[in-house]
Amino acid sequence: MELNTLKPAPGSKRARKRVARGIGSGMGKTGGRGHKGQRARSGGFHKVGFEGGQMPLQRRLPKRGFKSLSRQDTGEVRLSDLERVKAEKIDLAALKEVGVVPEFAKGAKVILSGKLTRKVALVGVSVSKGARAAIEAAGGSTDAPIPQPKPKREPKITAQPQAEAKPKDEGKADKGTGERKKDKEKKKA
Repeated sequence: MELNTLKPAPGSKRARKRVARGIGSGMGKTGGRGHKGQRARSGGFHKVGFEGGQMPLQRRLPKRGFKSLSRQDTGEVRLSDLERVKAEKIDLAALKEVGVVPEFAKGAKVILSGKLTRKVALVGVSVSKGARAAIEAAGGSTDAPIPQPKPKREPKITAQPQAEAKPKDEGKADKGTGERKKDKEKKKA
């Protein structure tokens, strides 16, 4: 093999398809665009996803979910990543220095993935339940608080003040013209 005999493997390079260059190519005359119509014209492409005025698929389907702006604020740290950190006391700055979490991370959380064989002390780094057990089993410690389950809320039962019940007969007697007459008599007196 010489430098002047080097060439790509057979079949790895294929000539570009040249359309509208004669009938012998099978792509002559209309060049694969068919006869007439908007798509046969130059500049006749409408837009990606256009369905001829029908409501396009990307608008027929409902919106779902969102991208949290704080999704990159917390770095994810595996137990195997803690092995790479040389320091005995591990905090966010030590993790950034080694490159375990990105520079712009505002916090970090250790998850149960991989193995931890040495004793480490975590400071200011949150941990998952499984990771806490693995760290303590290796003789390490963490200052992250143990999450307590939220107490179940009991529905509030408010006592309704009972209004003085009037007999139905009295209420009916006061309505109407009789009540107006009594008011007039009170005003005169």
